[in-house]
Amino acid sequence: MTLIGMLHHRTDPSNVKKAYAYAAVAKLEGVNFFYFTPGKVNIKQQKILGKAYENGQWIDKEFPFPDVIYNASYPVGDQAEQIVDYLFDRIPFTSHSIGDKISVYNRIKRAKEFKPYLIPFYKLTNVQIFYDMIKRYKKVIIKPITGHQGESVIFIEKDGVDHYKINDAGLVSSIYEKELLNLISHKILEQDYVVQQFISSQTKSGQVFDFRLHVQKNGEGKWVITSIYPRIGRLGTITSNMGSGGYSTYLEIFLKTEFGDSWYDIQRYLEQFAISFSNHFDSLYDIELDELGIDVGIDPNQKLWLFEVNWRPGPPNIFNVELDVAKNTILYAKYLAESNKH
Repeated sequence: MTLIGMLHHRTDPSNVKKAYAYAAVAKLEGVNFFYFTPGKVNIKQQKILGKAYENGQWIDKEFPFPDVIYNASYPVGDQAEQIVDYLFDRIPFTSHSIGDKISVYNRIKRAKEFKPYLIPFYKLTNVQIFYDMIKRYKKVIIKPITGHQGESVIFIEKDGVDHYKINDAGLVSSIYEKELLNLISHKILEQDYVVQQFISSQTKSGQVFDFRLHVQKNGEGKWVITSIYPRIGRLGTITSNMGSGGYSTYLEIFLKTEFGDSWYDIQRYLEQFAISFSNHFDSLYDIELDELGIDVGIDPNQKLWLFEVNWRPGPPNIFNVELDVAKNTILYAKYLAESNKH
């Protein structure tokens, strides 16, 4: 029977919300499952002191090295990293990093097939790059390369000869070119940013929105759609991330409201894009990817734009898809273990 180990940095699986779902699904799917941290790995004896869920509680048990590891979080600390590297060299891991925003963008751009969906952007290394972009597109956003949940994203629009309109976390202001120069110069020194053409993906009421296409590999190693849902930003904000005050609703309701009779065509478009892009993107890596969160927008001409590709996406709280996510992960881990044995 396949043995799956869930690797996490937290000591107690009771504090990891999804651990129970994975343990439950594993039992239903007929695979052995345990939870462990890097500190509980005994390299000399090739044993792991993990935790198994039995009779309503997590109990300590000793396990051999598993057939496959679901690496659910980053290792914390140098020693943990060394242990994880040791395991990685010997046991298949389900999850693999896709890299930062720029490396992902360049990878897709070089492959060309999905290049038409990319939004032009450049690394913000000097003020001239910003001015070239604002001159060309009139509306741009700047955002951190390693940012998440829409943090530190600023919208800038040219407004007259030497005036610019700025939206920073919902705070709208108008500033002169000299002030803007100081702002951009400060951002460049602060951390690594990119400057990107602003794509208008807005509801009829003027709220920004995008779609999260959550895809996973299944028990056959094939990409399947776990969920597709819209994310709508608060009125006046420029990001739709739920961590920044955005919200979600059911896909069909949103599409019927915003696209009328075209709603079903848009839904099919999103579904087809989710699978075709995932297959293509997966082929750009030497390692097998297992799960992606693909963020796309649709402009007023109903053209689809690729906003971002995320590794380890989290499902929205309003949907009960935790078991769907766990089922796909467990079955894919089982597939990976069996493929590795062969």
